[in-house]
Amino acid sequence: MAADDPEPSERALAGFKYFDRLRPLLGRLHEVGCARDRAGNRTLHYDHYCLLVLLALFNPAVRSLRAVQQASTLKKVQRQLGCPRASLGSLSEAVAVFDPRRLEGIIGELLQEVPRARSLRPGQIPHVLTAVDGSVVRALASLTAAAYLTDKNGQTHCGWRFHTHFEVDRGAPVRMDVTTAANTGKGEEKRQLRQHLEPDRCYVLDRWYAEFRLWNDLVAAGSSYVCRIRDNSDLSAVQEERPLSAAAQQAGVLRDLVVALGTSSKPAARPDHAVRVVLVQTTPHKKTGGRKGGPPGPPPTGSSALPPTCWTYRRRSSRTSTSTAG
Repeated sequence: MAADDPEPSERALAGFKYFDRLRPLLGRLHEVGCARDRAGNRTLHYDHYCLLVLLALFNPAVRSLRAVQQASTLKKVQRQLGCPRASLGSLSEAVAVFDPRRLEGIIGELLQEVPRARSLRPGQIPHVLTAVDGSVVRALASLTAAAYLTDKNGQTHCGWRFHTHFEVDRGAPVRMDVTTAANTGKGEEKRQLRQHLEPDRCYVLDRWYAEFRLWNDLVAAGSSYVCRIRDNSDLSAVQEERPLSAAAQQAGVLRDLVVALGTSSKPAARPDHAVRVVLVQTTPHKKTGGRKGGPPGPPPTGSSALPPTCWTYRRRSSRTSTSTAG
Protein backbone atom coordinates (compact mmCIF):
# COMPACT_ATOMS: atom_id res chain seq x y z
CA MET A 1 0.00 0.00 0.00
CA ALA A 2 1.50 3.34 -1.02
CA ALA A 3 2.06 5.92 1.65
CA ASP A 4 -0.42 8.32 0.07
CA ASP A 5 -3.21 5.71 -0.24
CA PRO A 6 -5.97 6.42 2.29
CA GLU A 7 -7.12 3.69 4.61
CA PRO A 8 -10.44 2.11 3.51
CA SER A 9 -13.47 3.54 5.27
CA GLU A 10 -16.90 2.02 5.86
CA ARG A 11 -18.59 4.69 3.81
CA ALA A 12 -16.32 4.15 0.79
CA LEU A 13 -16.76 0.35 0.61
CA ALA A 14 -19.45 -1.17 -1.61
CA GLY A 15 -20.76 -4.54 -2.82
CA PHE A 16 -22.07 -5.80 0.53
CA LYS A 17 -25.42 -6.80 -1.03
CA TYR A 18 -23.75 -9.74 -2.79
CA PHE A 19 -22.43 -11.34 0.39
CA ASP A 20 -25.84 -12.52 1.62
CA ARG A 21 -25.75 -15.02 -1.25
CA LEU A 22 -22.06 -15.85 -0.98
CA ARG A 23 -21.67 -16.36 2.76
CA PRO A 24 -23.73 -19.61 2.96
CA LEU A 25 -21.91 -21.09 -0.04
CA LEU A 26 -18.44 -20.25 1.22
CA GLY A 27 -19.38 -21.34 4.72
CA ARG A 28 -18.87 -24.94 3.57
CA LEU A 29 -15.14 -24.22 3.43
CA HIS A 30 -14.90 -22.97 7.00
CA GLU A 31 -12.89 -25.93 8.31
CA VAL A 32 -10.75 -26.43 5.19
CA GLY A 33 -7.07 -25.95 6.02
CA CYS A 34 -7.56 -26.32 9.77
CA ALA A 35 -5.89 -29.73 10.05
CA ARG A 36 -2.52 -28.11 10.70
CA ASP A 37 -3.97 -25.89 13.43
CA ARG A 38 -3.13 -28.13 16.37
CA ALA A 39 -3.38 -25.28 18.85
CA GLY A 40 -6.96 -24.57 17.81
CA ASN A 41 -6.43 -20.82 17.73
CA ARG A 42 -7.02 -20.08 14.04
CA THR A 43 -9.29 -17.08 13.53
CA LEU A 44 -8.93 -16.51 9.77
CA HIS A 45 -10.75 -19.38 8.07
CA TYR A 46 -11.07 -20.20 4.39
CA ASP A 47 -14.51 -18.60 4.01
CA HIS A 48 -13.28 -15.44 5.75
CA TYR A 49 -10.32 -15.21 3.41
CA CYS A 50 -12.49 -15.65 0.30
CA LEU A 51 -14.93 -12.98 1.45
CA LEU A 52 -12.14 -10.49 2.14
CA VAL A 53 -10.61 -11.13 -1.30
CA LEU A 54 -14.02 -10.62 -2.93
CA LEU A 55 -14.46 -7.40 -0.98
CA ALA A 56 -11.20 -6.18 -2.49
CA LEU A 57 -12.41 -7.12 -5.98
CA PHE A 58 -15.63 -5.17 -5.48
CA ASN A 59 -13.64 -2.15 -4.27
CA PRO A 60 -10.73 -1.08 -6.50
CA ALA A 61 -9.54 1.29 -3.76
CA VAL A 62 -8.53 -1.76 -1.71
CA ARG A 63 -5.35 -2.30 -3.70
CA SER A 64 -2.99 -4.14 -1.37
CA LEU A 65 -2.79 -6.84 1.23
CA ARG A 66 -2.39 -4.19 3.93
CA ALA A 67 -5.57 -2.48 2.72
CA VAL A 68 -7.42 -5.82 3.00
CA GLN A 69 -6.09 -6.19 6.54
CA GLN A 70 -7.21 -2.68 7.41
CA ALA A 71 -10.66 -3.31 5.94
CA SER A 72 -11.00 -6.37 8.18
CA THR A 73 -10.79 -4.09 11.23
CA LEU A 74 -13.94 -2.15 10.25
CA LYS A 75 -17.08 -3.01 12.22
CA LYS A 76 -19.27 -3.00 9.10
CA VAL A 77 -16.98 -5.44 7.32
CA GLN A 78 -16.91 -7.76 10.33
CA ARG A 79 -20.70 -7.62 10.64
CA GLN A 80 -21.56 -8.04 6.94
CA LEU A 81 -18.92 -10.67 6.16
CA GLY A 82 -18.86 -12.43 9.51
CA CYS A 83 -15.08 -12.07 9.54
CA PRO A 84 -12.87 -11.28 12.51
CA ARG A 85 -9.95 -8.90 12.35
CA ALA A 86 -7.21 -10.50 10.23
CA SER A 87 -3.48 -10.06 10.67
CA LEU A 88 -1.03 -9.48 7.85
CA GLY A 89 0.70 -12.73 8.72
CA SER A 90 -2.45 -14.85 8.46
CA LEU A 91 -3.43 -13.20 5.15
CA SER A 92 0.06 -13.80 3.78
CA GLU A 93 0.11 -17.51 4.64
CA ALA A 94 -3.47 -18.05 3.41
CA VAL A 95 -2.37 -18.77 -0.17
CA ALA A 96 -0.34 -21.73 1.11
CA VAL A 97 -2.92 -22.98 3.62
CA PHE A 98 -6.15 -22.93 1.58
CA ASP A 99 -6.52 -25.13 -1.49
CA PRO A 100 -8.09 -23.10 -4.35
CA ARG A 101 -9.42 -26.27 -5.99
CA ARG A 102 -12.03 -26.51 -3.26
CA LEU A 103 -13.71 -23.46 -4.82
CA GLU A 104 -14.42 -25.20 -8.12
CA GLY A 105 -17.69 -26.79 -6.99
CA ILE A 106 -19.02 -23.50 -5.63
CA ILE A 107 -18.04 -21.64 -8.78
CA GLY A 108 -19.85 -24.33 -10.82
CA GLU A 109 -23.02 -23.82 -8.79
CA LEU A 110 -22.93 -20.07 -9.31
CA LEU A 111 -22.30 -20.55 -13.02
CA GLN A 112 -25.49 -22.59 -13.38
CA GLU A 113 -27.42 -19.57 -12.13
CA VAL A 114 -26.14 -17.36 -14.97
CA PRO A 115 -28.96 -17.21 -17.53
CA ARG A 116 -28.33 -17.76 -21.21
CA ALA A 117 -28.97 -14.71 -23.37
CA ARG A 118 -28.39 -16.20 -26.81
CA SER A 119 -28.87 -13.62 -29.55
CA LEU A 120 -28.05 -15.88 -32.51
CA ARG A 121 -30.88 -17.18 -34.65
CA PRO A 122 -32.12 -20.58 -33.41
CA GLY A 123 -30.43 -23.43 -35.26
CA GLN A 124 -27.73 -21.29 -36.88
CA ILE A 125 -25.06 -22.66 -34.56
CA PRO A 126 -26.19 -25.87 -32.85
CA HIS A 127 -23.26 -26.03 -30.44
CA VAL A 128 -22.46 -23.87 -27.43
CA LEU A 129 -20.39 -20.93 -28.71
CA THR A 130 -17.20 -20.91 -26.61
CA ALA A 131 -14.33 -18.47 -27.06
CA VAL A 132 -10.94 -19.86 -25.99
CA ASP A 133 -7.74 -17.93 -25.37
CA GLY A 134 -4.81 -17.67 -22.98
CA SER A 135 -4.16 -14.26 -21.44
CA VAL A 136 -1.04 -13.33 -19.51
CA VAL A 137 -1.54 -11.47 -16.23
CA ARG A 138 1.51 -9.82 -14.69
CA ALA A 139 1.36 -9.13 -10.98
CA LEU A 140 3.86 -8.62 -8.20
CA ALA A 141 6.49 -8.14 -10.88
CA SER A 142 8.44 -5.70 -8.74
CA LEU A 143 8.84 -8.38 -6.04
CA THR A 144 9.97 -11.19 -8.31
CA ALA A 145 11.75 -9.44 -11.17
CA ALA A 146 15.11 -10.68 -9.94
CA ALA A 147 14.06 -14.26 -10.63
CA TYR A 148 13.31 -13.63 -14.31
CA LEU A 149 15.20 -12.44 -17.36
CA THR A 150 14.08 -9.27 -19.09
CA ASP A 151 13.36 -8.63 -22.76
CA LYS A 152 15.06 -6.07 -25.00
CA ASN A 153 12.81 -3.34 -23.59
CA GLY A 154 13.70 -4.18 -20.00
CA GLN A 155 10.27 -5.69 -19.27
CA THR A 156 10.06 -8.73 -17.01
CA HIS A 157 8.42 -11.97 -18.04
CA CYS A 158 6.86 -12.51 -14.62
CA GLY A 159 3.23 -13.46 -14.70
CA TRP A 160 0.59 -16.14 -15.09
CA ARG A 161 -1.35 -17.33 -18.12
CA PHE A 162 -5.10 -17.74 -17.68
CA HIS A 163 -6.43 -20.33 -20.16
CA THR A 164 -10.06 -19.26 -20.35
CA HIS A 165 -13.15 -20.85 -21.88
CA PHE A 166 -15.78 -18.12 -22.25
CA GLU A 167 -19.39 -18.97 -23.10
CA VAL A 168 -20.56 -16.24 -25.45
CA ASP A 169 -24.24 -17.02 -24.83
CA ARG A 170 -23.91 -16.49 -21.10
CA GLY A 171 -21.27 -13.80 -21.19
CA ALA A 172 -19.32 -15.63 -18.49
CA PRO A 173 -16.18 -17.79 -18.23
CA VAL A 174 -16.94 -21.47 -17.65
CA ARG A 175 -13.37 -22.68 -17.18
CA MET A 176 -10.08 -21.05 -16.28
CA ASP A 177 -6.77 -22.88 -15.82
CA VAL A 178 -3.68 -21.06 -14.56
CA THR A 179 -0.14 -21.82 -15.73
CA THR A 180 3.10 -19.90 -15.92
CA ALA A 181 3.26 -17.09 -18.47
CA ALA A 182 5.48 -19.02 -20.89
CA ASN A 183 3.45 -20.35 -23.82
CA THR A 184 5.43 -23.62 -23.88
CA GLY A 185 5.37 -27.04 -22.26
CA LYS A 186 2.42 -27.71 -19.97
CA GLY A 187 1.26 -24.10 -20.31
CA GLU A 188 1.11 -24.11 -24.13
CA GLU A 189 -2.34 -22.93 -25.23
CA LYS A 190 -3.08 -25.71 -27.73
CA ARG A 191 -2.03 -28.33 -25.22
CA GLN A 192 -4.27 -26.83 -22.54
CA LEU A 193 -7.26 -26.78 -24.89
CA ARG A 194 -6.62 -30.36 -26.01
CA GLN A 195 -6.69 -31.51 -22.36
CA HIS A 196 -10.08 -29.92 -21.67
CA LEU A 197 -12.12 -30.54 -24.82
CA GLU A 198 -15.86 -31.06 -24.39
CA PRO A 199 -18.51 -32.26 -26.85
CA ASP A 200 -21.22 -30.08 -28.39
CA ARG A 201 -19.22 -26.86 -28.35
CA CYS A 202 -18.25 -24.49 -31.14
CA TYR A 203 -14.79 -23.27 -30.16
CA VAL A 204 -13.86 -19.78 -31.41
CA LEU A 205 -10.07 -19.62 -31.72
CA ASP A 206 -7.35 -17.21 -32.83
CA ARG A 207 -4.54 -17.94 -35.25
CA TRP A 208 -2.31 -19.63 -32.64
CA TYR A 209 -4.70 -22.61 -32.62
CA ALA A 210 -4.44 -23.17 -36.37
CA GLU A 211 -3.10 -26.72 -36.12
CA PHE A 212 -4.62 -29.51 -38.20
CA ARG A 213 -4.15 -32.18 -35.55
CA LEU A 214 -5.92 -30.00 -33.00
CA TRP A 215 -8.81 -29.48 -35.41
CA ASN A 216 -9.08 -33.24 -35.84
CA ASP A 217 -9.19 -33.64 -32.06
CA LEU A 218 -11.95 -31.04 -31.83
CA VAL A 219 -14.07 -32.88 -34.38
CA ALA A 220 -13.33 -36.26 -32.77
CA ALA A 221 -14.58 -34.84 -29.46
CA GLY A 222 -17.94 -34.07 -31.08
CA SER A 223 -17.44 -30.31 -31.35
CA SER A 224 -16.92 -27.75 -34.10
CA TYR A 225 -14.67 -24.72 -34.43
CA VAL A 226 -14.15 -21.29 -35.97
CA CYS A 227 -10.46 -20.48 -36.29
CA ARG A 228 -8.44 -17.74 -37.92
CA ILE A 229 -5.90 -19.38 -40.22
CA ARG A 230 -2.38 -18.40 -41.23
CA ASP A 231 -1.39 -16.27 -44.19
CA ASN A 232 0.51 -19.13 -45.88
CA SER A 233 -2.49 -21.48 -46.05
CA ASP A 234 -2.85 -23.27 -49.38
CA LEU A 235 -6.41 -22.76 -50.66
CA SER A 236 -5.88 -24.30 -54.08
CA ALA A 237 -7.75 -27.59 -53.41
CA VAL A 238 -11.23 -26.06 -53.69
CA GLN A 239 -14.04 -28.57 -53.40
CA GLU A 240 -16.89 -26.04 -53.53
CA GLU A 241 -17.17 -22.32 -54.25
CA ARG A 242 -20.21 -21.16 -52.32
CA PRO A 243 -22.23 -18.26 -53.77
CA LEU A 244 -22.28 -15.04 -51.78
CA SER A 245 -25.49 -13.28 -50.88
CA ALA A 246 -25.80 -9.52 -51.30
CA ALA A 247 -25.77 -9.16 -47.51
CA ALA A 248 -22.52 -11.14 -47.26
CA GLN A 249 -20.85 -9.03 -49.94
CA GLN A 250 -22.03 -5.87 -48.25
CA ALA A 251 -20.46 -7.12 -45.00
CA GLY A 252 -17.08 -7.54 -46.73
CA VAL A 253 -17.07 -11.28 -47.47
CA LEU A 254 -14.80 -11.94 -50.47
CA ARG A 255 -15.04 -15.71 -50.91
CA ASP A 256 -16.74 -18.66 -49.24
CA LEU A 257 -14.99 -21.94 -49.99
CA VAL A 258 -14.95 -25.56 -48.97
CA VAL A 259 -11.36 -26.73 -49.32
CA ALA A 260 -9.07 -29.64 -48.51
CA LEU A 261 -6.24 -28.11 -46.49
CA GLY A 262 -2.80 -29.62 -46.09
CA THR A 263 -0.55 -31.48 -48.50
CA SER A 264 -1.34 -34.81 -50.10
CA SER A 265 2.23 -35.97 -49.42
CA LYS A 266 1.55 -35.88 -45.67
CA PRO A 267 -1.98 -37.24 -45.17
CA ALA A 268 -1.45 -37.62 -41.42
CA ALA A 269 -0.72 -33.89 -41.13
CA ARG A 270 -3.92 -32.61 -42.72
CA PRO A 271 -7.52 -32.28 -41.55
CA ASP A 272 -9.50 -35.50 -41.79
CA HIS A 273 -12.54 -33.45 -42.82
CA ALA A 274 -13.35 -30.78 -45.38
CA VAL A 275 -12.95 -27.23 -44.07
CA ARG A 276 -15.05 -24.22 -44.91
CA VAL A 277 -12.94 -21.07 -45.38
CA VAL A 278 -14.43 -17.57 -45.40
CA LEU A 279 -12.31 -14.65 -46.61
CA VAL A 280 -13.35 -11.29 -45.19
CA GLN A 281 -12.18 -7.84 -46.29
CA THR A 282 -10.39 -6.06 -43.42
CA THR A 283 -8.01 -3.21 -42.78
CA PRO A 284 -4.60 -4.77 -42.11
CA HIS A 285 -3.21 -4.39 -38.62
CA LYS A 286 0.08 -2.52 -38.43
CA LYS A 287 2.56 -4.49 -36.36
CA THR A 288 4.55 -2.42 -33.89
CA GLY A 289 6.86 -5.12 -32.58
CA GLY A 290 7.64 -8.81 -32.36
CA ARG A 291 8.23 -11.11 -35.31
CA LYS A 292 7.83 -9.50 -38.70
CA GLY A 293 5.47 -11.32 -41.01
CA GLY A 294 2.76 -11.02 -43.59
CA PRO A 295 -0.83 -9.85 -43.18
CA PRO A 296 -3.25 -11.96 -41.07
CA GLY A 297 -4.79 -13.84 -43.98
CA PRO A 298 -4.13 -15.26 -47.46
CA PRO A 299 -2.67 -12.92 -50.11
CA PRO A 300 -5.23 -10.66 -51.83
CA THR A 301 -6.57 -11.82 -55.16
CA GLY A 302 -6.19 -8.42 -56.79
CA SER A 303 -3.66 -5.61 -56.55
CA SER A 304 -6.31 -3.15 -55.34
CA ALA A 305 -7.72 -5.43 -52.66
CA LEU A 306 -6.80 -5.12 -49.01
CA PRO A 307 -5.37 -8.28 -47.44
CA PRO A 308 -8.38 -10.33 -46.31
CA THR A 309 -8.77 -12.12 -43.02
CA CYS A 310 -9.40 -15.81 -43.45
CA TRP A 311 -11.45 -17.97 -41.09
CA THR A 312 -12.22 -21.66 -41.13
CA TYR A 313 -15.58 -22.95 -40.03
CA ARG A 314 -16.39 -26.53 -39.14
CA ARG A 315 -19.93 -27.53 -38.21
CA ARG A 316 -21.09 -31.01 -37.29
CA SER A 317 -24.62 -32.37 -37.50
CA SER A 318 -24.90 -35.88 -36.02
CA ARG A 319 -21.93 -37.72 -37.57
CA THR A 320 -21.79 -35.89 -40.91
CA SER A 321 -20.26 -32.64 -42.05
CA THR A 322 -22.57 -29.84 -43.13
CA SER A 323 -22.15 -26.15 -43.84
CA THR A 324 -24.30 -23.06 -44.11
CA ALA A 325 -24.47 -20.23 -46.62
CA GLY A 326 -22.58 -17.07 -45.67
